[in-house]
Amino acid sequence: MTRRRSTSRNPHRSAGAPAKGSGRLRLIGGEYRRRQLPVLDHPGLRPTPDRVRETLFNWLGAETPGARALDLCAGTGALGLEALSRGAREALFVEQAPPVAAQLADNLATLGASERARLVTADALAFLTAGPSDEFGVYSLVFLDPPFRQGLAAACCHALEQGWLANEALIYVETEASLAPDVPAGWALHREVQAGDSHGRLYRRRPAHRSPHADAC
Repeated sequence: MTRRRSTSRNPHRSAGAPAKGSGRLRLIGGEYRRRQLPVLDHPGLRPTPDRVRETLFNWLGAETPGARALDLCAGTGALGLEALSRGAREALFVEQAPPVAAQLADNLATLGASERARLVTADALAFLTAGPSDEFGVYSLVFLDPPFRQGLAAACCHALEQGWLANEALIYVETEASLAPDVPAGWALHREVQAGDSHGRLYRRRPAHRSPHADAC
């Protein structure tokens, strides 16, 4: 597996060229509230709706400031960007499609958030399965929004238990409404929300499932 960290500059278009997109992503709370960012026109790219993001971050409340966030299958990065806007200490974005990752890098630079963010262009499941290194550490807040109907949610959830999670980490999983994901036994369902064809579930990792690296968070 190749892990490649993207730069803040989009290598696929020249400086000053307009982004080609089908819409805008609006951040809804915190430091970047009301900032609007271009969304690339790419198959399957679907930002988490405003209403769902607002509900989710109301649930998270005081858990977000100071958190280390991991945004898997990041796409537009809507969830990780919202976490940064609301005071997350840092965020790691993992996105497989190079054009989508490049647009996300540009958006991080536009917000001035690049110093608190890292971007890896990789398949999320392969990235997780390789296991964490000292370079990445563990995360207290995870967002997983894989492409629908590809059977990725359960595999990614279980791969997160390979040392990626802090004690009592919060994990938000968004899937198609018809799917109830198979999650590790140590995850307790905290809240859930449905919007159209998507169903979001917020889990709390039980303290008994300790990560050997948890003290590093």
